Amino acid sequence: MVNKKKLREAQDPNQAAVSLSGEPTIYPKIGELLSEFKRRHFTSFLVTNGTLPERIAGLETMPTSLYLSLDAPDEETYNKVCNPQDRKNWGRIHETIGLFPSIDTRKVVRTTLVKGLNMHKPEGYAKQLLQAQPDYVEIKAYMFIGSSRLRLSFENMPTFPETMSFAEEISRLTGYGIKDHKRDSRVILLSKK
Repeated sequence: MVNKKKLREAQDPNQAAVSLSGEPTIYPKIGELLSEFKRRHFTSFLVTNGTLPERIAGLETMPTSLYLSLDAPDEETYNKVCNPQDRKNWGRIHETIGLFPSIDTRKVVRTTLVKGLNMHKPEGYAKQLLQAQPDYVEIKAYMFIGSSRLRLSFENMPTFPETMSFAEEISRLTGYGIKDHKRDSRVILLSKK
């Protein structure tokens, strides 16, 4: 039996947010969906892990904001943190980073810091950010919630001061200024000066 309220909402995106789970660039009609959003004057956000640069490059319509999740300063950390099925993914992420400066939309690189796993080598993150030239950088702390509790511990969750300290180092290395922060969410937003 179909929930009629949810069916009506799905027919009209004005009624509910549209969310695609997983890596959205694998969806064959993502470009058509973005075009339809633009036609209807919707604001759209596409969050990618960057492993399909050819799909991003092939988009005829860009989202309002394009987010790249960058959760490692180097390939060794990436393989440890993300455990990719395909060892070519690190190179593909760097192809996406190379595309970023030429993409004509608002671009954001977001990093989720996990204490004990990827919260090191800020110079590695800075180098990639300088290549990508995003409009904004979002540094946020891992939060000990949901199914992540099955593989991580409470100790992996950075405090707000630890997260802010890391963001300040990224700011120093890149020249991006700290624009805003939300203490209870443990997130810091940096922007081009």
